[in-house]
Amino acid sequence: MCSNVHVLPLQFGFNGKMRFNCVMKPGHVTRHFRFGLILGFLAATCSLPSAVSQRPISSLDTTTIAEQYLLSAANQERAARGLSVLQRDPQLARAAAGHAREMAAHRSISHQFQGEAELTDRGSRAGVPFSVISENVGEAPSVVQIHDMWMHSEHHRANLLDPSIDSAGISVIARGGELYAVEDFVRLVRSFSLEDQEAAIESMVLQSGRMALASDPDATSIARRTCAMSTGFAGSAKPWFVMRFTSDSLTQLPDQLKSRVASGRYRRAAVGACAGSRSSFTSYSFAVLLYP
Repeated sequence: MCSNVHVLPLQFGFNGKMRFNCVMKPGHVTRHFRFGLILGFLAATCSLPSAVSQRPISSLDTTTIAEQYLLSAANQERAARGLSVLQRDPQLARAAAGHAREMAAHRSISHQFQGEAELTDRGSRAGVPFSVISENVGEAPSVVQIHDMWMHSEHHRANLLDPSIDSAGISVIARGGELYAVEDFVRLVRSFSLEDQEAAIESMVLQSGRMALASDPDATSIARRTCAMSTGFAGSAKPWFVMRFTSDSLTQLPDQLKSRVASGRYRRAAVGACAGSRSSFTSYSFAVLLYP
């Protein structure tokens, strides 16, 4: 049995015993800086004929043998290719468990059932701060079969081996001799105070050019207010250049900003962080003001 649901055109073949559901989710892009590209596919989903049964599984706060196996198997595949191993995220595991229960209740596999939140909302509502999220779902009598099918499906495998992810939430629910498995993958965005965020950007600005931080005691406050504005700038002193950008990382500046800082045209800089826009995806938001 086969089906295919997607947003962008896809080209791949089908196995008669496999069901596929794929969704394209583009990353958020601002005018200045792209902070994340969400996986091109939510993975192919698979259904296998009867084989080995597993014990019922229902715990949300502890991992079961089946869930431990899927995480271990994923990490073995990643380690064999020089990729970082995934850490279990309990909040993401709860989101996966909710969806696995839905699949078991429907005795079917899907990335979203009628009345159910979509993947990004499920992760966000579980309290997971992420910039990348993807999902594999599958149905089979054993998790060994499920993992094997995922690794033999191009889009499942791409999700599992994505180098940009760092955490996973896995749930397996048993019903009627079948296992319903959900693997949710994310790249977590760590929580930092505005001061720590600003310090990280300030350090990179100072390293990139010959300039000093603005000495005005209100400089940070002005930059923060500018960050919260869609256009223009706060304060009476007019900056020669203003850049607002969002990022899921505190380790690199946008290329345009690096070029401006290194140009030698500016002598002072002010950096302000602010709360990002309301979205399922988590990011840091900044304004950098450059003065002569």
